[in-house]
Amino acid sequence: MQSLGALAEQIVRLVPEDGFHATAVPRLKLVRMSAVTEPLHALMQPAVCILVQGRKQSVVGDRVLTYGPGQHLVVAVDVPIVGQIVEASREAPYLCIRLDIDPTIVSQLLLEMGMARADTRGGEECAYCVAETPPALIDAASRLVGLLEHPDDIPILAPMIEREILYRLLNGKQSARLIEIATGESRLVQVNRAIGWIKKNFAEAFSIEEVATEARMSTSALHLHFKEVTGLSPLQYQKQLRLQEARRLILSQSLDAATASFRVGYGSPSQFSREYNRMFGAPPLRDVQRLRAAPERYAEA
Repeated sequence: MQSLGALAEQIVRLVPEDGFHATAVPRLKLVRMSAVTEPLHALMQPAVCILVQGRKQSVVGDRVLTYGPGQHLVVAVDVPIVGQIVEASREAPYLCIRLDIDPTIVSQLLLEMGMARADTRGGEECAYCVAETPPALIDAASRLVGLLEHPDDIPILAPMIEREILYRLLNGKQSARLIEIATGESRLVQVNRAIGWIKKNFAEAFSIEEVATEARMSTSALHLHFKEVTGLSPLQYQKQLRLQEARRLILSQSLDAATASFRVGYGSPSQFSREYNRMFGAPPLRDVQRLRAAPERYAEA
């Protein structure tokens, strides 16, 4: 089986430059960074991130997760996350394999494995976790990455190896989270419906009753399980989406802070500036200036 050291050499050979690299393999991305980064605010979609070299810290809600080589992060729903590479150098760059999770493939595997009706109520509600990466999962990830050197093999072999990776995860400690991704009325799926609705309507004022109706939950259950799954209340989730989108608009479209704040639903520019400063550590203008001055320190990871 492939070792972490050999996998690191493989990634370095394939991606000689720092950055977040999409690949020819569907849903597969490779990350390389040769220096520590500033905290990055992002909306993390369902994925498994296998850390090969270096160390990273991720903050989700009120939880802090730190993980290094031989560990992986599983995220089961879209959650706002603050990620920071805390260990990396030119000699030993941070290296990570990210595979976005396709719920359809998970559902197919569950049916084949006879696990579609597995009872996961005893598991943790939290939609993200860090676990040790077993040798079989490292080996499968290495073979998936290796297909990038044999592009003609990708259409046939990539789906098979992707299924193997998800199969390995379904047999690991994080299986409850993956099972709930594909289970029609699980609490995780109900919260995910609420998340999807908030993402579409984050720029508008809404009531908790509206979100609860969309999630097919009572308001009390929504409050409880939304917080357990994401680490945030629905309104805190909305605020983070608004601020992240405003930051993107200011950076990519050169909007002024007041215009961006109105675009994402703020009625008061001063309130927007206060909350922006609290989240990103600087007022909008100064924050964007430092992003443009050193984009590599804020690279997606």
